[in-house]
Amino acid sequence: MRTLFSLILVLGLLVTLNARAENASLQVGEPVLETPTLSCLGAYWIVHGDDNRNAHVEFHYKKKDGTDWKRGPDLFRVDRLPEDHFKDDKGKPILKTVVVPRDAWMFAGSIFLLEPNTAYELKLNLIDPDGGNTEKLLSASTIGEPVEAKDAPQFHVVPGSGGGTGTASDPFKGLDAAQKAAKPGDVFLLHAGTYGPEFNLSKSGEEGKPIVWRGAGDGDALIDGGVAKDKLNGSHTVVDFGGKHDIWFEKLSIRGGHNLMKGHGASRIVIRRCHIFDGITGFFAMSDETKKFGSFFVSDNVFEGVMPWPTTHEQWKSLPESRGVWIGGSGNVVCFNRFAHWKDGMDTADCPCCNSDDFHNNDVSECFDDGTELDGSERNTRCFLNRYTNVYQGISFQPIYGGPAYAFRNVLYNCQVEPFKLHNGPSGSVMIHNTIVRQGAPTLCQTPETEYNAFSRNNLYLGTEGRALHYDCPNVDSDYDYDGFGGMSGDVFMKWNNVKYATLDDVRKSCPVEKHCVVVDPKTAFASGIQAPTDNKVVFDIKVNDLRLKEGSAAIDAGETLTGFNDDFKGKAPDLGAYEFGTELPHYGPRAETK
Repeated sequence: MRTLFSLILVLGLLVTLNARAENASLQVGEPVLETPTLSCLGAYWIVHGDDNRNAHVEFHYKKKDGTDWKRGPDLFRVDRLPEDHFKDDKGKPILKTVVVPRDAWMFAGSIFLLEPNTAYELKLNLIDPDGGNTEKLLSASTIGEPVEAKDAPQFHVVPGSGGGTGTASDPFKGLDAAQKAAKPGDVFLLHAGTYGPEFNLSKSGEEGKPIVWRGAGDGDALIDGGVAKDKLNGSHTVVDFGGKHDIWFEKLSIRGGHNLMKGHGASRIVIRRCHIFDGITGFFAMSDETKKFGSFFVSDNVFEGVMPWPTTHEQWKSLPESRGVWIGGSGNVVCFNRFAHWKDGMDTADCPCCNSDDFHNNDVSECFDDGTELDGSERNTRCFLNRYTNVYQGISFQPIYGGPAYAFRNVLYNCQVEPFKLHNGPSGSVMIHNTIVRQGAPTLCQTPETEYNAFSRNNLYLGTEGRALHYDCPNVDSDYDYDGFGGMSGDVFMKWNNVKYATLDDVRKSCPVEKHCVVVDPKTAFASGIQAPTDNKVVFDIKVNDLRLKEGSAAIDAGETLTGFNDDFKGKAPDLGAYEFGTELPHYGPRAETK
C-alpha cells in the first residue's frame, strides 16, 4: 500500500511538473522596438508557452542619463484569433507585418507622453509564476520636430512657366523650373501668387537633407488645382509625391482638387503650417510598393473640406469617401492640426503595414462619419489628447488586428451615434480616460459582430436618455470597468452580451463587467456648466466646449490607478474622463509660431 501511495505521489508530481513546463514562458527571439514617434515608444515581444495566461510583461523606462526607473503600462497580451479571422473584401487573409506562431503569444504596448528628441533606456521584465522569467534592456530615442540645416541653400520661386536662376533678383519662374534644379538639402521659397494646376514631385531629398518647399511669407503662395468646389471628382490630384522621400511642404495653401495631396509609398514627408482646403481628401497615402512607407510628420495645419454638416441620411449615403488625413505605414505623427468638414477627420489606412502611428492634440469638428479611424491597425497605434466636436461617430476600431490600439484622454462633444465604433470583429481596442457628451444614450455599440479582447477604464459617458451602456455586440475576453455614466432613463441600466441589468446594483452583483462603475449627474459634471447638446447644430467654440470637471462631481476620485496612464492624479484616486480635476486644458489645433 505504501509503495502504491508513493507511486501516486510521484505520478502527481510528474503531472504537476509537466503542467508547469507547458505553462512556463519561453521567449521567441528578442523584444522588438517599434518606429519611435515624437512622444511615444512602443515594443512587442513573442513568447511561447504560458497556456494558463498568467504571465505578464512589465515595461520600465528612464532617460539615458537618468538614474530612476519609471514603470509604464504593462505590455498588452494580443489575442490568439483564427488565421482566417480577418479577410479583405475579396475574402483573402489580411497580410500582417509580424506572424505569431499559433502556440505563442505576442505582448505589445506603448509608453506615452515622453519628451521629444530624448534618449531612453527601456527594461522589459517577463514574469511568469510557472517559470521563464526574463529581463531585457533596450535603448531607444523619441524623434524631434523636423529642423532643417542652418546652412541649407535657399532659392526663390515666383509663378511662371520657366527660366530663372533662383536668386532673389532672378527667381525661378514656376515649380517645374525650380524642380529641375533641385538637389537634396535645397530650400525653395515660394513667393505670393498662384501655382498649379498640378505639382508632381519628380525628385526626392536624402535623409537629413530634405528638399523643402515653403511659402516665402510675403503673402499667400497658393497651389491651385483649379477645380471648383461643386465640380470635384475622383481623378484630379493637386500635389503628388508618390514613391518619394525626404520632402517638406511648409506655409503653403493647396486647394481645388479631389485629392489635394497624395503620397502612396512615400516616406519621411513633412507637411507643416499649410492651409489645405476645398477638396474631397486632404492628404492620403495608402499603398506601399517601396517597403519604406511612413514616417510622415503632419503638424500645425488647417484642413478644411467641403462636406456638409449636419447631413441627412440620404446625403450620407451619396457623399464620397472624404478624409482630412488618410495614411498607412509606420512612425507617422499627426499633431496640432485643425480639421473640419470631412467625412472622417484623421484615419489610418487598412494596408499591410499599419503600426506605431500617433494622432494627438488635434481639433476636429463637423465630420459626417468618424472623427478618427484606427481601422486596419496592427498594434501600437495611438489616438490621444484630441478634441472632437460635431462628429457622427467618434473613434473607430473597425477592425483592429490584435492591437493594442489606444484611445486615451480624448474629448467628444455632440457625437451623434457611437463614441467608439467597434464593428467588424476588432481585437485589441484600448479605451482609457475619455470624456463623451452626447444626445441620447451615454454610450452604445450597434453591431452583431463580436468584439474581442477590449480594455476600457476611467471613461466618462454622459447622455440624455436610454441605457448607461448598450452593447448589441457579443464580447469575448473584454475587460470594462471603472467607467462613469450619466443621463440615463428607462427600466434597463445596462445591456452586455445580450443580458439586461435593470439597476446599478444588478450590474455590481451579476454583470461580468463594470462592477465599479459610477453614476455621474450631467447637470453638475462640468465647471463650465455645459450640458449635453439638444440637437446636431452645435456651434464649434473652443471657449464654450470646456469639459473639465466641477468640484464635487461623482467623477472625481472614481477611477482606477493605471500605471503609465494616470500616475500624476491629484486626489484619492484618478478622476474619470479626459481631464484630472484642476488641470489646464491641453493645447488643441495649430500652435502659435515662435521665432
